Amino acid sequence: MPIAPPETEIVTAWRVACDGGEGALGHPRVWLSIPQDRGWVECGYCDKKFVHADFADTVKASD
Repeated sequence: MPIAPPETEIVTAWRVACDGGEGALGHPRVWLSIPQDRGWVECGYCDKKFVHADFADTVKASD
């Protein structure tokens, strides 16, 4: 059974919160800062990728 790729979300803020999005099955809420030179950050718990809207056309989901 193949593993689904992590979720990618386009955001407009440079600081985002992630809690796994699965209610009781999620993870503790963490705050992540998107580096302005890279344009994206990944959650250390669930690997969800947050891409700032300014970089949405340049960042691939697989980066």
